Amino acid sequence: MITVAILVTQGFSTYHVSVPLILFGETVTDQQLFARLICAEKPGLVWSEEGTAIQADHGLEVLAQADIVIVPFWGDVRKRPSSPLLDALVKAREAGVQIVGLCLGTFVLAYAGLLDGHMAATHWEYEDDFRELFPSVHLNLNELYVDDSGLTTSAGTAAAMDCCLYIIRQHFGSLVANGIARRMVTPPHREGGQAQYINHHVTQKTADGRINMVLDHLLQNLQEPHDINSLAAYASMSRRTLTRHFTKATGMSVVEWITAARLHRSQELLENMDLPVEQVAEKAGFQSAATFRLQFREKFGVSPREWRKTFRNA
Repeated sequence: MITVAILVTQGFSTYHVSVPLILFGETVTDQQLFARLICAEKPGLVWSEEGTAIQADHGLEVLAQADIVIVPFWGDVRKRPSSPLLDALVKAREAGVQIVGLCLGTFVLAYAGLLDGHMAATHWEYEDDFRELFPSVHLNLNELYVDDSGLTTSAGTAAAMDCCLYIIRQHFGSLVANGIARRMVTPPHREGGQAQYINHHVTQKTADGRINMVLDHLLQNLQEPHDINSLAAYASMSRRTLTRHFTKATGMSVVEWITAARLHRSQELLENMDLPVEQVAEKAGFQSAATFRLQFREKFGVSPREWRKTFRNA
C-alpha cells in the first residue's frame, strides 16, 4: 500500500479536502491501495470555512514517513504558513516523499522553497500573486496539473481530481485509475488544460481618449481588415505616435490587441450561435478558417469545435 498523508488546516475548503479523501480512500476501489493519514499542525478537530469538521489523528511528524504528502488548500495566499509546517514539508521532501499541492496548496509548497527552479501550476486567478511572491518558480497556467521531479501541483477546484487521478495512474497504472474515474463518473483524462478556463479580457477603455476612439472603431469593425496606417489616419496620428500611445494605454501592440479581441469575439460566437466554424472565423475577422483554428488552439489549448462542445449554452 501507498501511504498518503493529507494535510488539513483551519478554515480548509471542504471540497478541496474531500477530493483526495475520497480518491485515496477505501470506497472507490475493490481493494485497499492506500493507507490514508489525516494530519494537522495540531492533531484534533479541524474546522472548515463551511462549518464542517474533520478529525486529524496525526501531527506533522508523520509527513516524512509517508510516500505522498498532499496539501489540498491554503486560505490566504498572502499569509506565510508557520515555520513548523514548512520545515516538516522540507524534511519530507528530503526524505524522498512525493509532495502534492492542489489548487492554492501550491502556495504552501512555494513558501517552503520546494518549488524554486521548478515548474508548477495553481489557480489562474492567483497568477499575479504567485508571480510576485515566487519569482523563482516557473508558473505554468496552460496545464491542469504539473509534475516536476516529484513535486506535483494542480490548477483550481476540479483540476484537483485530474491531478489525483494522475497520481493514482502513476503508481498503479491506467487500468486502476480508469476504474476509479468511472466510479466517480468523471473522465480519466480531460482534453485541454487550464488555459481554456481563464477569463481573457481585452482592454476596451483607457485613460487616452484618442486610443479609446480607436478601440471603439476596432470593436465595431473586427471583421474588417486593419493595419497601422489606416488606424493612424483614422485617429489623426502618425504611425509611430499611434503605436507608442496604443501600447502605453493597453499594454499590448495593435496586432496583439486585435488578435485577442477577435479570439474573444469568436468565443462568444461559438458559445451562443450555431454558425459553422468557417463563418465564426469570418465574423470574428480572421483571414481564413485555418488561421483561426491555429491561433485558437495556440491560445486556448483546444480546437474551436472542442470549445463549443464544452461551453455551448443549452
